[in-house]
This record gives sequence, C-alpha cells and structure tokens, in this order.
Amino acid sequence: MADRDPNEGKMDLNDLWREEVITDRKVGTIRTMTPITATGAVDAKRQVQYIGQAQIMTPAGALPLSFEIPAKTLEDAVVNFTAAAQKGIEHAMEELRQIQREQASSIVIPKGPLPGGGKMGGGGGIQMP
Repeated sequence: MADRDPNEGKMDLNDLWREEVITDRKVGTIRTMTPITATGAVDAKRQVQYIGQAQIMTPAGALPLSFEIPAKTLEDAVVNFTAAAQKGIEHAMEELRQIQREQASSIVIPKGPLPGGGKMGGGGGIQMP
C-alpha cells in the first residue's frame, strides 16, 4: 500500500473563510467569502470574495454555473452579477464546445469484421485514439 501524505485532508489554518449566501430568490445567489483568522476574526489582510451561482436551461436540463464576481462590496457584487454571469455562461459554452471537439476527434476504427458478419472495406490499418 502506498504511503499517504500525513498533511492530506488537513485544513489550512492560514486560509480560512466564512461563507454567507445572499439571494434575491429570482435570479441566483451570491456567496460572500470573508477571510478569517484561526480565531474567527475577520482577516483584514485579505479581500472578501464574491462568487455568483445561477443555472441556465439547456436541452439536457439545468446547467449549474459558478463564477467570480469582480467587486469590492456586496452592492458592487449585486450590480456586477449579470455581467459576471454572462461571462460565466460564455466560459461554460466554450468548455462544452471543447469537449465536443475532443469527443469528435476520438473516433476509433474497429479491427476485424463488422457486427452481423459484414466485412470492412479497404482499411489501411489507420486507427485514431
């Protein structure tokens, strides 16, 4: 059995965050991530982060989105939510297109006869991964 890293699974005392969920109950949610110290006090050395969450409907069903919102305050995060969500949608769509391209280029040509007793025509022995 391989040796396990003794630090694996340990929380980092220097990277703790308090999370609050803000919503308008219509469009989405904003997770406010406030940096804290190991004592639970706000860590003024680090900035609060705002993470937006929403869903878009696709032919395959709801696709959850999570995206960073550039903001210094909660008010800024609310104002910037829609623009950040749009960028999140564009990023998700590009990732989906990339996955489709990768799947389309991974065609495998089978060896031997086709199912049902048919024979493969030609076949120069070229296989794609």
